[in-house]
Amino acid sequence: MAKKQGWLLRFFKGVIIALGFILPGVSGGVLAAILGIYERMLKFLANMRENFKENLLFFLPVAIGGVVGIGLLSAPLEYLLAHYNIIVLWGFSGAIIGTLPSLIKESTAKRGRDLWDYVTFFIALIGGFLFLYHLSDIFGVIPANFGGFVVAGALIALGILIPGLSPSNLLLVMGLYDPMLDGFRSFDLTGTFFPIAIGGLISILLFSKLMEYLLMHFHSRVYHFIIGLVFSSTALIILPPVAQYGGSTTLTYVLSGVFFLGGVALGGWMCNLEERYK
Repeated sequence: MAKKQGWLLRFFKGVIIALGFILPGVSGGVLAAILGIYERMLKFLANMRENFKENLLFFLPVAIGGVVGIGLLSAPLEYLLAHYNIIVLWGFSGAIIGTLPSLIKESTAKRGRDLWDYVTFFIALIGGFLFLYHLSDIFGVIPANFGGFVVAGALIALGILIPGLSPSNLLLVMGLYDPMLDGFRSFDLTGTFFPIAIGGLISILLFSKLMEYLLMHFHSRVYHFIIGLVFSSTALIILPPVAQYGGSTTLTYVLSGVFFLGGVALGGWMCNLEERYK
């Protein structure tokens, strides 16, 4: 029974991590870190020959959950963001806030925090906010073709390898987000999934060992950097232009508050579940 729960739990984690690929302001890497599988995943990607079979079997349900999550959630997410933008984004922001205590606890798992950890946190908080807020001034629009989706795949993989980086935010300002959701929704294997997989593989090969090195030698710094980016990216989720407040009613704000609190509770529950099955 425990093994079945473990498999199902990892599948569910894959579905949740998939949201980091398609939800603006959310990082798949942060979700993986929150769910307790980021470091093992990074070690596997950086050293694929080491314990390959064991790691493959461990991450197989995560990968299946990710594909299923992308395919099943793209269409309803596209609809919900179009019709209930504020409520959805506030709900997911609440879920991220609810899981922050787990991330903060992990940041001191190997040693206590020091002054430079606080400095790292504030650099990530302020720098991350300014960078994400001015994305439209930094990046242009990339055509939604094979090459464009290779770029999208590279960014999605970076969102896994670098917790706190939201690929969907970047894809939004580059004009690739809506075409990507359309491709996911229709399960367009050759035009969307394949080039994105190529771009993701390139990113993994180039950057996974670097992130493994940083975590091995600067664990506390990396996690404080992650926490700063989580705060800044979460704030940007509920600010324009990601959140579209035009025409919002009192009911919208009330429901946003309710879903935010529900999200906080859900995030806390996810962390407790992770502690139980670690």
